[in-house]
Amino acid sequence: MRARVIFSVENMGASIPFHHQFLLSRIVKEMIVQDPNFHNFKAYSFSGVKGQTKVGRDGLQVLSNKITIVFSSMSKEFLHFLIHKIFTYKKIEIATLRVRPDSVEIEEIPIFTENKYKYLCLSPLVFTDPRTPSIDSKKFVPPTSDEFSDLIYESTMLNMERSGAFTQDQLANFFKFQIIPDPEYLLKIKEEEKKIARIYNVYMNDAKYEVRGYTIPFTLFAEPDVHNFIFNCGAGAVTNEGFGMLDIPNTEIKRGTKPFLFK
Repeated sequence: MRARVIFSVENMGASIPFHHQFLLSRIVKEMIVQDPNFHNFKAYSFSGVKGQTKVGRDGLQVLSNKITIVFSSMSKEFLHFLIHKIFTYKKIEIATLRVRPDSVEIEEIPIFTENKYKYLCLSPLVFTDPRTPSIDSKKFVPPTSDEFSDLIYESTMLNMERSGAFTQDQLANFFKFQIIPDPEYLLKIKEEEKKIARIYNVYMNDAKYEVRGYTIPFTLFAEPDVHNFIFNCGAGAVTNEGFGMLDIPNTEIKRGTKPFLFK
């Protein structure tokens, strides 16, 4: 289940950091820790702030009177809880930006029947948990390499196992997994001398870590159940910190939205 939460901006022109996932993560954690049913729940992800922005001296300057943040989880119960909790806040602060909850739209979830789908990153893709001692989470791994695909596979399978939604036999059958980055995008980025990966801050149990995140379009070959999981919960590591949220281009799958019904 995916929900687009629309917020009204109270101080249009305010700025947020370029990399603000850790700020959103703190807000979400503050909300879910209040409920004993969900304070340890991690099978969710969320996007960054979506709206009209421009690059400024202090980060991204928000120029629209509304912004959107997409929240996603395989658990409808969790997402319903989170949406209701968000709307108990009259004001939410993201750095200097002040917003208030306005409305919610529920996205139609695609029915995954194929093994191949194209994806866009709504938040950076991280290949490993920074607390993993054997892997350097800041290391640059070429996204065209088998190592990159393998690392995303391993962290995604760990998330799927931890979710409790799959048996060991099912997990064993999900061995087909290959990420193929869009070659035209990689060539364009190289020609424009831009970066495809950056270092991001993550705060876990009040400790600061750094991870390398990739924002690239790619094609994924995997079983339909794997596609369904990553569409709802994200791909890669630390997805509950706001990393690895993916979307499918509208040219691939057409889907609409419907208003969320508060009960």
